[in-house]
Amino acid sequence: MNSQYIGRFAPSPTGELHLGSLVAAVASYADAKHHSGSWLLRIDDIDQPRKADGSSESIITTLNAFGFKWDGPIRWQSQREGSYRKAVASLRERSLAYPCRCSRRQIEKMAQPGVEGMIYPGTCRQWDGEGASQVSIRMLTTSTQTSVPDRILGRISHNLKEDIGDFVIFRADGVTAYQLAVVVDDYLDNITHVVRGADLTLSTPRQVYLQRQLGYPTPQYAHIPLVHDHKGEKISKSDGANPIDAAQPLLALHVAWGFLKQRPLTEPMASVDDFWNAAAKAWRIEALQDAIAERSNINSS
Repeated sequence: MNSQYIGRFAPSPTGELHLGSLVAAVASYADAKHHSGSWLLRIDDIDQPRKADGSSESIITTLNAFGFKWDGPIRWQSQREGSYRKAVASLRERSLAYPCRCSRRQIEKMAQPGVEGMIYPGTCRQWDGEGASQVSIRMLTTSTQTSVPDRILGRISHNLKEDIGDFVIFRADGVTAYQLAVVVDDYLDNITHVVRGADLTLSTPRQVYLQRQLGYPTPQYAHIPLVHDHKGEKISKSDGANPIDAAQPLLALHVAWGFLKQRPLTEPMASVDDFWNAAAKAWRIEALQDAIAERSNINSS
């Protein structure tokens, strides 16, 4: 194994895996194996109210059926609450995060829209946290540009204060927010490469900002195109999207491979292991760069 490459797949247990999930898993796994790296499986189950009964077990069973082999034990976010709280405490001790009592409705009335939701106007920046039983914790942002190179999309960049605003890292209901949890997880697992769906592109500057404030290294990122339904909308486990058929794994793997703009694998294949042996050699993440560049040229002409 290449100790310089540690990738991961981190599904949320909100439903069964669908084609979009499979595409993300195939991309991250093929990239790791192409670089002779390690590939970890993490179940992002921190948000227990959204967890679907039996979903974690279904995801693990499906991944096994498709020939995914993860290195080491499965990681579970629900077992890391102590690490998340230590990170929040560290940020608060250095005055980099603060309590907020604003409700979503209040924010909608006084805030302006940003690149992803409403831009929090900093209402509680000077509040001392007294007199409220339930508060969220927000990360203090600055007007400097936070940017990171992406292996597919190029450079991703945001002025967090102006584009996003101070964002929540710990929710008022006592649940660690995704942005903080995933940053701590990737640090604990020594993740060097993140290959995931383009729906998380807008989250990346926030996560890089958190990494820098916590003194964590920043992985290399690659955001792959999303799979959409016939209405042009992103398919989602929580929306009840059609699950992939584990009875025909080779067929679904080839579909995912084609969606990722990879050259067809022509070798005879009798098993999923045959597929992965060929895929590890043939994988070219550059094919996705080329496809996006071609699409941009068409749209601009």
